[in-house]
Amino acid sequence: MIRRPRSGKNNADRRHADGRELTAIERVRLAREAARPQTLDYVERLIDEFFEIHGDRRFADDDAIVAGIGRFDGRPVALVGHQRGHTTAERIKRNFGRPNPEGYRKAARVYELAERFVLPLLTFIDTQGAEPGVGAEERGQAEAIARNLELMARLKTPVVACVIGEGGSGGALALSVGNVILMQENACFSVITPEGCAAILWREASPDKVAAAAQALKLSAPDLLRLGVIEEIVEEPPGGAHRDPNQAARMLGEAIGRHLRRLSRCAPQVLRRQRERKFAKIGDKFVAPVSVEKTRLLE
Repeated sequence: MIRRPRSGKNNADRRHADGRELTAIERVRLAREAARPQTLDYVERLIDEFFEIHGDRRFADDDAIVAGIGRFDGRPVALVGHQRGHTTAERIKRNFGRPNPEGYRKAARVYELAERFVLPLLTFIDTQGAEPGVGAEERGQAEAIARNLELMARLKTPVVACVIGEGGSGGALALSVGNVILMQENACFSVITPEGCAAILWREASPDKVAAAAQALKLSAPDLLRLGVIEEIVEEPPGGAHRDPNQAARMLGEAIGRHLRRLSRCAPQVLRRQRERKFAKIGDKFVAPVSVEKTRLLE
């Protein structure tokens, strides 16, 4: 089910005071705002009795991933989210929100707990991508992300994924296989950062090229709603979620609660099937049909 914001005004298309619409790169800057609420900020405002789980039982704990069990609106839920940090010291501690394999394996522990105890799963997405270092690759970064995708795809409990900041690449996808993907209006969600895209396409990351890449990537909430990647845009306070974190949490919590109530009425097999179909059909209507002649040539 695809929804616009509940108010009559579509705040996803908010404009500047002079009437100019926000550009894609301006939304990216808002998504990266240091004071923007992150997973632990929403946990503090939306989750009661939160019990955080640490470690992957193989190598270490990863502070870039927050995972645990708590109560949302009085109901037990499992929760996983990225945490980038607000201060310089916290950002260094949390590796700027770039998870290592142990972070994704910690998330996998919570996914399995959600399945075992029939708990709805909430995820909060806010990362430029997974840690690309040699150590992460040596410890199985790609396998850990792939395992998360597999686990989320087969869960028989409701999964609500929330893009609350910058969602990038496989590091974001490992938390994004939900029955519903909610996206705050100034968040972004894409396969690569605008800077990375510009560097690949034009071999330079000048401001003009980065802005052009952001526009071409269709990474904003309005674009992704039109493309059918997300189900709903969640409004933010005027100026962005960092202007009023309490109000931003209320808006996000209302959307989460509404979808959880709907999904909780579905049978486990239906939830899994719906999730599989949702991701299988993304992009279908944008693929150009292949002619018989072209098919023969390919053969």
